[in-house]
Amino acid sequence: MTTQRPVTDMATWQTARDELLVREKAHTHEGDAIAAARRELPMVEFDGKVEVVGPNGPVPFLDLFQGRDELITYKHMWWDGAPHQGQCEGCTYAAWHMKDAVYLNARGVSFAILTVGRWNEVEPFVEFMGYTVPWYSVRDVEGPAGGDMGYITSYLRDGDRVFMTYYTTGRGTEAMSGSFALLDMTPRGRGEAWQGIPDGNHACWYWRSDAAGNATWDGTSRPVPQWTRPGAGPEQTLGRDGHCH
Repeated sequence: MTTQRPVTDMATWQTARDELLVREKAHTHEGDAIAAARRELPMVEFDGKVEVVGPNGPVPFLDLFQGRDELITYKHMWWDGAPHQGQCEGCTYAAWHMKDAVYLNARGVSFAILTVGRWNEVEPFVEFMGYTVPWYSVRDVEGPAGGDMGYITSYLRDGDRVFMTYYTTGRGTEAMSGSFALLDMTPRGRGEAWQGIPDGNHACWYWRSDAAGNATWDGTSRPVPQWTRPGAGPEQTLGRDGHCH
């Protein structure tokens, strides 16, 4: 790999770094102000008794709080009838970063993944992936408990009353994926053209790889985390068209 970045002495580098630090601190402070405004948004109340489906069958949405007052969910896209390797690569990327919610739980916040998939399809996928956080199907559920997928959504409980307090989608869901922040600190970032990377790839190109770890969208690829799972071999039929969703 070649680079057009200048090579300099440490003192010159430190001066440039200190200038960037001013911008980084301003970005942090603005993020804090936005988070404060987020906490002041109005809420939307909905029926907490609406049923979702989990490993023990239908349960009221209230059960997802696990006795806590706050709940945050990731709404995982789902392609009916697709094999494991054909499920949404972007949602797989996000969900894999939340292997355990102990730090959220310690702050009084429960976590769950919701999806519109039928439970009889979702359950074997969850088992195959080795997820330990709770999953539920919200198929045919209207309103804030269900709705569109590809979102992070926050909820608040007051006794038996339930409120939706916030949601975000698109790049807002990058909060789920710590790898993005780390990649953005590396010399080539995410390796994507929009970041100004010479010969960069299209967005999301590394969400799938072949068995050797090479990023690819072809018929031998899976969402990257799946290669660590027992029995995950090369696949010729992905069940989807291989584009970033």
